[in-house]
Amino acid sequence: MTVSDYYGYIPVFMLPTSCLCTQLRRASRGVSRIYDEALAAIGLGVAQYSLLSHVRRLGQPSISVLAEAVGLDRSTLGRNLRLLEQQGLLRLGGGRDQRTREVCLTALGLQRIEQALPLWEQAQRDLKTRLGTERRAELMKLLEELV
Repeated sequence: MTVSDYYGYIPVFMLPTSCLCTQLRRASRGVSRIYDEALAAIGLGVAQYSLLSHVRRLGQPSISVLAEAVGLDRSTLGRNLRLLEQQGLLRLGGGRDQRTREVCLTALGLQRIEQALPLWEQAQRDLKTRLGTERRAELMKLLEELV
């Protein structure tokens, strides 16, 4: 059932709203879609690329450190990491003690990041062009305040 079916008249694609939460979620999904489409050619989504990139930047982080860096709870992160491990892109190994596990990129994971980088950068350039330099800077400042 679509929204137009429910209301029984002209199609409604997106209801207007003044709710910041709704608008931010819509914008987030729209931007994620742009990056997902750019990365689809190599079989990655924006969330997967983001996780792989964070692991690369952090070295061999523990799951707790990575969860904090990406802003996810450990259980959600763990599910996402297991999927990447099944694809052979990273490895979950023992940490400094029995309570921790470290996340390591595999050679395939590193290769996939290298393939993704130019696609990601092109999506970045496209969005920057769409917004313009000043509006992009303004948006980044506003988003930093909300974080």
